Amino acid sequence: MHTSFADQLAGLDLAGFSIGPAPVSTSDFPVREAVVQTLEAVWSDLFAMVSGTALEADAEDLGWAFVNIFHRSAERKSTALDRATDEVRALIATADGSEVHTHELETQVERAQCAESAMLALEEMREVAAGLYLNEFGSSWKPVSSSRFNHSAMLTSALVEGRDFLRARAEAKRRAAMPEGTPVVFAGGRTRHATEDDALTFGNNVWATLDKVRDRVPDMVLIHGGDTKGVDRLASSWAERRGIPQVTFSLDMRLGARAGFKRNERMLSLDPRYVIAFPGNGVLERLVIDAKARRITVVDRRGALGTNPKNTSVRTD
Repeated sequence: MHTSFADQLAGLDLAGFSIGPAPVSTSDFPVREAVVQTLEAVWSDLFAMVSGTALEADAEDLGWAFVNIFHRSAERKSTALDRATDEVRALIATADGSEVHTHELETQVERAQCAESAMLALEEMREVAAGLYLNEFGSSWKPVSSSRFNHSAMLTSALVEGRDFLRARAEAKRRAAMPEGTPVVFAGGRTRHATEDDALTFGNNVWATLDKVRDRVPDMVLIHGGDTKGVDRLASSWAERRGIPQVTFSLDMRLGARAGFKRNERMLSLDPRYVIAFPGNGVLERLVIDAKARRITVVDRRGALGTNPKNTSVRTD
């Protein structure tokens, strides 16, 4: 490790740049076991307190806000990391080899490393809390107006050289925004069911269909619209239970009536292996038509209760 960094620094002619341990390490943050135990205890006590009271109707809002505490904190650390990264980029662009300049560069890299490590720790806390939310309410936790990035797979704190840090940071942001794997588009609208049994059958058909597609595409990345009140919610919950990465394409309301069709274009631009279609509106019909025109396999479940429309019986096939 030391030799590798020394060679890199020699090639960059950054005189005086020292190689030392990262300013923080994973041992400086709460261990996962402690995080899980503590958050589970707080969660249990919180909902035991409101159970049977007038606040029970607001339990899901409270649960959402609980997860959001860690999400917002992680976002603030991410912003601090972006600022420190910009400073590193600016210092490298103006490198003059002086001791003062090199010290400033070292300081900014350390600040970025500290912010990154804190961001990763807070994201892990959010994911633990999001798991509690999923178990309690049966739906995946989703922020209101931002993405739920998870950068833990691209830890860069071991990199202390300026240019390598910038490259690793850019790769981490790219990987968090679009996980590696094979895209599978899932689409459907908001449906109402006559009975609870029908709703349960529909939900089971959604999960069974997704399970079968995952068997064919083990590295699937689920692409959907992120609707928290429609069938997307079922798909999102399935993905979280199965540990499947998700990418959501929300409607751009500035486009008016074109918003749905534009979203179709963006999802299909990922060149998905499959498009899974459950009952929906004309925008979904256009998605199916366009997918077939691109020779993308469509798993059609627009029949009764989410079955293949070619089947006469209501069952999962």
